[in-house]
Amino acid sequence: MKILTNWLRECLPGLAVSDRQLADDLTLRGIAVEGVFDLAANGSLFEMDITTNRVDAMNHYGIAREAATIYGLKLNPLETALRAAKPGHGYSVRIEEPALCGRFTARVLRGIKIQPSTGIIAERFNLLEQKLISNAVDATNYVLIGMGQPTHAFDLDRIEGAIVVRRARKGEKLKTLDEIERTLDPEDLVVADERKPLGLAGVMGGWDSRITAETKNVLVEAAWFDPVSVRRSSKRHLLHTDASHRFERGTDFNAPPVASAFVSRILLESGGHQEGEFVDVVVAEAEARTARRSSIGFSVSEARRILGPTENAEGITAATAETILTGLGCGLETRANESYNVTLPSWRLDLEREIDLIEEVARVYGYNRFKNTLPAFAGFVVELPWAAKEATVRQTLLAQGWNEAISSTFCAAGDAALFAPQPNSAVAMDNPLSEEAGMLRPSLLPGMVGMLALNLNRDVEDAALFEAGTVFSGTPEKVDERPALAIGATGRPFGTTAADFYDMKGTIEALLARFSSRSLYFDKLLLPAWLHPGRGARAVLDGSSIAYFGQLHPDEAERRKLKQPILIGEVYLDRLYREALRQPSMRELSRYQPVRRDFSLLFPDSVPYAAIEEALRDLNIAELRNFTPKEILRDPKGKMAPAGHFSVLVGAVFQSQERTLREEELQDSSKKVVAALEAIGGRLRS
Repeated sequence: MKILTNWLRECLPGLAVSDRQLADDLTLRGIAVEGVFDLAANGSLFEMDITTNRVDAMNHYGIAREAATIYGLKLNPLETALRAAKPGHGYSVRIEEPALCGRFTARVLRGIKIQPSTGIIAERFNLLEQKLISNAVDATNYVLIGMGQPTHAFDLDRIEGAIVVRRARKGEKLKTLDEIERTLDPEDLVVADERKPLGLAGVMGGWDSRITAETKNVLVEAAWFDPVSVRRSSKRHLLHTDASHRFERGTDFNAPPVASAFVSRILLESGGHQEGEFVDVVVAEAEARTARRSSIGFSVSEARRILGPTENAEGITAATAETILTGLGCGLETRANESYNVTLPSWRLDLEREIDLIEEVARVYGYNRFKNTLPAFAGFVVELPWAAKEATVRQTLLAQGWNEAISSTFCAAGDAALFAPQPNSAVAMDNPLSEEAGMLRPSLLPGMVGMLALNLNRDVEDAALFEAGTVFSGTPEKVDERPALAIGATGRPFGTTAADFYDMKGTIEALLARFSSRSLYFDKLLLPAWLHPGRGARAVLDGSSIAYFGQLHPDEAERRKLKQPILIGEVYLDRLYREALRQPSMRELSRYQPVRRDFSLLFPDSVPYAAIEEALRDLNIAELRNFTPKEILRDPKGKMAPAGHFSVLVGAVFQSQERTLREEELQDSSKKVVAALEAIGGRLRS
């Protein structure tokens, strides 16, 4: 936003500091001046960055009010006095949606001469690089830049009947000032006459009622519209304007009459007259929640307690707080010793509680004038119960070559339906930023697929990412949160060969091995729809489904136009965190000789190797130190292994800590091994 210092000084004739000092002092008070440009005899131009909660400061008069409070100066009032109106009736205005339009003003001006702007308006617009259109349109823009209230000028002769503020009718069309015909939504609020819409309320006026060179009679409108309604219409029609930018953030409820007079004063300088009464329709409920909010208590002692000591020994006094709060527009009623009931200004909707007033006192007083002291703290920092487990998950994945990433908490409805662990469990947003972010994510996988696609679209073909975060389920009234983990890979992130299903399985195994568990196996039961039917698996830990992983379904990959296969997986961390971390253990090396035995067996293809491991672990043979598959053989021709079977050579190591094992002990243990493997469908090869 651009601000002219000469305009500020017109509002503050007693301002003695230099433009550079003014910029520094405003910035220290949170009204950031990002650039100062010398305009020679015309003062300086400030390039400013105003935070979204300070819509009151998005104009020259608001900045001047801040400067007046900082320096204790008197702020000149706006010049809005008008000549008496000629007799006539005020223009009829009807508000049919009082929840969306809290105030609407209308003023009739006749005999107006439409011409190019001259004088101070043309001069300031040129300095601000603001486009000049005509004196009527420029007057509304000048008031917006000057005092921050959007207004609109209609060609009165193109209005048929009364002004009606209503919702749009289904299928109704409006050609806006950007010359685009828009189909209105029944949720849109419009300013209309008795026959047609004249403008999209709070966003942009209509083409048919615009000011032209032939315009003689003007209706000046200034209103207060509901911020949420304006934002939704602006988003719905992809139409962001200076007016909507301010209405969305909550304009001053008391500003429309002042702005209407300001615009009219400028227009009447070129001729014409005001006719009839000034019409000001006010909705009491809207006024009560904006301009007539309940007062709040403020205590100077509480401000001192929270803010702490200042560099000045005197500190925050009652006089200091009174000067700052009254300068900001607050009304003070003394309640007790250094305590007040504070009436809030209509232009500061961001002030709601005592702590907000304390923050304002500190801001204007200057944060740089407080001593650098740490706040008092009683107690101690408590680590979350799962912090160590979360750190273990992160360290394990980083050590294996995965890179951590963060995606959005929101996702599209289609992605929520596809990736949600349970049908219809995703939570819809009441006021989404867009259709692509209309749901709270029920899974981390929409974000993971999106990040991998983003990398591929930017020619990053090798990527291995993981994200640990929160997922949501339930209803808008009761949202359940739980931790989850997503992993995703594509290309050759781990070496010269492309990542495949077994890289994912190895990562899942390594991760789950860091936790104590009784059993772990993998199967292909109950696979979700997003997984490739032949290249996906489920991990089951202690009888509970803990993860799903594999290649993204080809249909989904084609729909997303992915250039190469991607592998994804999700781990339910809430279930994993129920398990204790596996504690490192050690034992003394045996002094006695190990004995190795090999077992060659045939198994049906339906038996996974995980079942073999589980059967051997369940034997609990103390001397069985380890076992590994040395060789796995499948022969489609059926010569080396029958069809539907595979041959496995399991190498086992037996060793005692106390003695050299005798042959009969080894024979007994070997029989137990064979019996256990036969019990799950194996048979010794002859």
